[in-house]
Amino acid sequence: MNTSNWIARSVSRLRTGGISTQKNEEKTTLRQSNKGDLASKFVAKNNAVAASIGSVRSTRERLKATLRQRGEALSPRMMRRAYDELRAIIDPEVSEVEGGRRAKEMSAWYSGASPERRRDLWLLMSEMFVADPEKTKIAQAQYAAALGTPDEAVAEVNYRRATVSPRRRLLQRFSVYPEGIPFLVKLRAEMQTALKSDKRLAALDVEMEYMFSTWFDVGFLDLRRLTWDSPASLVEKLIKYEAVHDIKSWDDVKNRLDSDRRCYGFFHPRLPEEPLIFVEVALLDEMADCVTPLLDETAAAADLNRASTAIFYSISNTQPGLRGVSFGDSLIKRVVELLKVEFPKLKTFATLSPIPGYRAWLAKNLPSLLQSLSEKELSELGRAVGFEPPTAAHVLTAIDKPLNLPENSAAQALLMRGAARYLGRELTEGKPADPVARFHLGNGARVERLNWAGDPSVKGLKQSYGLMVNYLYDLKRIDKNHALLAQGKIPTSNSIEALFN
Repeated sequence: MNTSNWIARSVSRLRTGGISTQKNEEKTTLRQSNKGDLASKFVAKNNAVAASIGSVRSTRERLKATLRQRGEALSPRMMRRAYDELRAIIDPEVSEVEGGRRAKEMSAWYSGASPERRRDLWLLMSEMFVADPEKTKIAQAQYAAALGTPDEAVAEVNYRRATVSPRRRLLQRFSVYPEGIPFLVKLRAEMQTALKSDKRLAALDVEMEYMFSTWFDVGFLDLRRLTWDSPASLVEKLIKYEAVHDIKSWDDVKNRLDSDRRCYGFFHPRLPEEPLIFVEVALLDEMADCVTPLLDETAAAADLNRASTAIFYSISNTQPGLRGVSFGDSLIKRVVELLKVEFPKLKTFATLSPIPGYRAWLAKNLPSLLQSLSEKELSELGRAVGFEPPTAAHVLTAIDKPLNLPENSAAQALLMRGAARYLGRELTEGKPADPVARFHLGNGARVERLNWAGDPSVKGLKQSYGLMVNYLYDLKRIDKNHALLAQGKIPTSNSIEALFN
């Protein structure tokens, strides 16, 4: 039997749920695989039982065992067979094409496997395809000994090669066939939830992030404009993936693709009909302070002859499997360059952004914020919320419906002051605490202006009491803003600074 027939037959056996139908164990497994959801529930229940009594075995223990324990999706025999199939993919004696074909066969088995069996495959890929520790140790010692000598460069190369895991080669073989990269992106997306409870998968996740950062480098991506005339399937993806302001109708889509709007996305040659990230832009004659007019389907298109400002009001990543791979900074900069060519009168490039972490942050930090107020400010706030001296609980109750607060009230001022502190001062591990702020400030923008009732939707009120923020992309100050952030100082405008006082 030649290698091609062997691998095809082996993977075919995996797909049906049993490596050997001669054993009762494999017959049981086959019956379970035909029961669909019932089998999944049964295995999940057994997993929980096994975990509760501390009997979950490591991947290596399962490969050496003879019998399956409760809660294990693949039997030891099947685990060994799957492991052999994965190793056959990176067999040094087979060509890239043959390795890719074997990987494709494995992906076909994976597509038909239950979630529990898929997880077993992740574990095999994560734990059993590691760099040889002895070779790594020897290469490291040789590199340390060669430092400062003519042999240093060669020793470094040898050390780097020794630390490369077979897992990387395995992922490369999956990328050989046309659908391989999309398959891996989906696999990693499925794995994200399991990562939280099973740290054994971390090695595979990090390896995939590294490989994706190479395969999805912006130099390999196409920047395309999406319009009302784009294929319907592509416009539907815009509806599906919009993550900031939900698209509610086809009229809503048409409004976002009108003459005074622009929408751009990055595409990869292996996912030609899947935008990896897209940005929606409104062309206006001033900086927007509220998202409602931008989403108004009945509003007339703005006069492009008067447009002086480009507002980035929605940026959405579409592929959870590409978490950690950065596209946004390059996308914005590329779009700015295109807009400057198309509309030479544009002078201001800014966002109208949500503040998704603000409400949760304020609930936790309100006591310290109250302590920072002067006696006069605290007294005014007490009168505004109906309790003196005001406690955090009273204030939170009073501001729960911010749109009902009197204009320029002490409670409104407190919300604005808290937001300025959150966006302009709060750092987590040296980076802005708010995820959207982290993105834009990391790209060289600065916190420009806070907007009361900028997003009065249910989502906006839930996230940030309806507040929105403008981040300004001053092309002449991007490098300076980067330098400030590197020093732990968040770039802010004078209007934001004034809210601290």
